[in-house]
Amino acid sequence: MSIQRYCLALDLKNDPVLIEKYKAYHAQGGVWPEILESIKSAGITDMQIFCTGNRLFMIMEVSASFDSTQKAKADAENPKVQEWETLMDQFQLPLPWAKEGQKWVPMDQIFGLKN
Repeated sequence: MSIQRYCLALDLKNDPVLIEKYKAYHAQGGVWPEILESIKSAGITDMQIFCTGNRLFMIMEVSASFDSTQKAKADAENPKVQEWETLMDQFQLPLPWAKEGQKWVPMDQIFGLKN
């Protein structure tokens, strides 16, 4: 089975109260079941989000069946995903170099070490 990894970044609004609320939504049991299902059904096998200050870093591992275009289309057609995204908008702040309408920005790997 071929696994591919994506690393993405996004900022949160620099407000400690909003950052804590965002973390609460993403704590164990905080993410809505419909959102988890949309992630899993797209072929995302592992997803982790890390936070430092107001900067977020996401690592996604996806199966060979994952198609980011199809995932975006499915999300756009899913009212519950759109409701979640609207809710998250109050916390998120696009990176200055993000394209119009882009939230999570792919990161380029600049170093690797494998033993």
